Amino acid sequence: MRSNNIRLALHATVLSSAVLLAACGGSDVDGSPDASTPPAAPPDQKFVDSAPVPDVPAFVDNIATNQRGDARFATLDTNAGARLVSRFLDLWHPLTEIVDAGVTAPAVGSFPAIVPSTWTGLPNDGTSGGTILNASVLTRNIQFVIDETTNRTQAQADAAYFDDRRGKGYSVTDGMGPLSDAWRSASQQTTTITSIPANATTVLFNDTGNNIGVGSASNPTFGKMVDLLSTMGNNASTEPAKRFYKYARPYRWSNSVIVDPTLVPAEATDPTTDGGYISGHEAEAMRDAVTMAYCVPERGPEMISRGLELGENRILAGMHSPLDVIAGRMFAYAAAVANLSDPANATLKSDACQQARAALMAATHTTPTTFFAFAHSLPVSVDRFADFATNKAASNSRMTFGFSQIESTDVPPVVPKGAEVLLETRYPYLSADQRRVVIKTTEFPSGFPVMDDAEGYGRMDMFAAYNGYGAFNGNVTISMDATQGGFSANDTWQNDISGSGKLTLDGTGTLQLAGNNTYSGGTQVSGGTLAAGSATAFGTGDVYVGAGSAMIGASAPVKVSGKFTLLPGTTLQMEVDGAGGGQLNVGGQLTFVNSTLHVTFANGFTPKVGDTIQLINGGVGTQRFSTITVDGFKASAVYSGGTVSIHLDS
Repeated sequence: MRSNNIRLALHATVLSSAVLLAACGGSDVDGSPDASTPPAAPPDQKFVDSAPVPDVPAFVDNIATNQRGDARFATLDTNAGARLVSRFLDLWHPLTEIVDAGVTAPAVGSFPAIVPSTWTGLPNDGTSGGTILNASVLTRNIQFVIDETTNRTQAQADAAYFDDRRGKGYSVTDGMGPLSDAWRSASQQTTTITSIPANATTVLFNDTGNNIGVGSASNPTFGKMVDLLSTMGNNASTEPAKRFYKYARPYRWSNSVIVDPTLVPAEATDPTTDGGYISGHEAEAMRDAVTMAYCVPERGPEMISRGLELGENRILAGMHSPLDVIAGRMFAYAAAVANLSDPANATLKSDACQQARAALMAATHTTPTTFFAFAHSLPVSVDRFADFATNKAASNSRMTFGFSQIESTDVPPVVPKGAEVLLETRYPYLSADQRRVVIKTTEFPSGFPVMDDAEGYGRMDMFAAYNGYGAFNGNVTISMDATQGGFSANDTWQNDISGSGKLTLDGTGTLQLAGNNTYSGGTQVSGGTLAAGSATAFGTGDVYVGAGSAMIGASAPVKVSGKFTLLPGTTLQMEVDGAGGGQLNVGGQLTFVNSTLHVTFANGFTPKVGDTIQLINGGVGTQRFSTITVDGFKASAVYSGGTVSIHLDS
């Protein structure tokens, strides 16, 4: 997520190897500093973006109605779980719109008694048990499973077996990467599913391990975290939705679906209570993954990736269809939001996060300063979630499983009530309103099957939301406090940020922008350090450093299309790799008035005395840096022909 070189440079406060000199020497037109008036800061926008709560019944307020076997909560209007995923009704009409598959319940007041549905669960018995409303989408839904199960590799089959049979909490813990062993040890997680059976007749049906681990009654150092994971399951059953929608599993829709042979004995024998929509495995796994990400946000994107991966493994197993999995993911987010937002859980979630972090740091011999680096210290060969680009591509694919948009593609994003709670540990320096805007600006487009629910859960892209804003609309002002440590001291946004808005950084922390950014409203630094981790980090507008500093990372030559201004007392930090990385190319006016230049060398670049290294292209004119620092060398500046270079004197 972050450049190691940038991270090291950002925290360097004592530069014993540096030599401070007045800027002098080199070729120039005039030996006096430029006294012209510097440009103004980019103009503020006329508004601040927001994400209003949709005016619909909110799952966060009604999760307790997600019940089966209670006549009061048996319909779409009265059951929050069934209602959440109700866009499936655009595609499929169940035999009855009641939570009644295999369910009996007495009447309660004006709510009539529930009698079991006559749904057989076997769509090929002459009746589908419901009405297909969109044959194209539902045919593709099953065809996707046929294709996946026909073409799966043995490795995919093995992964699908483990994710089917193991406790879901145990399975997703490997998304913690370098922290996985420490997590499992501290939580005292166990599993009895440790190998692939030799044949289907010896399949292990049930994991008799303890899944999420041992709670606080017997685990004083990590048990609160286990308690939180357990509490997150409150009112979070997927059975009410299954019993309402009565949509068969894919292998019952088509004999061409090839269930993993080791899982055939695990097929339920009573199809009348074994609906496929929605996926319970995915709902539980993603709920656990989101909760782990909440308490260890340093592995947040990776945990989201692991939850999404388990969903696809349900398809590869032949047990679920893509729409089952998509709805399971939606339900997981809603259950997590509701339980994390519950005031009754406020102390528990705080204690759980503190305990988890303390135990993991103790086990890994890390500190708050080194914890992030350790959490990303393994290569892809060991940590399959180590590569951001791979995770991003997989996440995008698993959001829609290749479905085409079937409705309007430009419906504005909708953010569920309370959803900002999922990001409160990830962005401690943002307000609740700003976290809602992060979710809003990273949401998927509209129009995909099932995903356009009224609350907005279907379009939520939590992998993207863990990687910063997706767009700047209006004024975006970020204030970071480095004394708080963690993300408040040093953070990286990897998303590609668009929009016409303006970013202002204030405070004392460091924010690195690492995406392919196109936002056009300009960038202002009023405090702290803003770092460029990509060639287009600063978008297409002006960059104005009025206080604090700007850093140009060694990942690529950084382009500023507009003006670049450094006011007195500010610093430009440049990491140079000798291959163009760390250079600054300015398209508009370049101004540095009584500011400091600090140069470091990265990625193994080892220049020698006598070298001249170009740093900046732009309209330099007759300006000078007041102070130049070059780590390891005495150096002088060279100002010539619209460029700034340094000459390593000794």
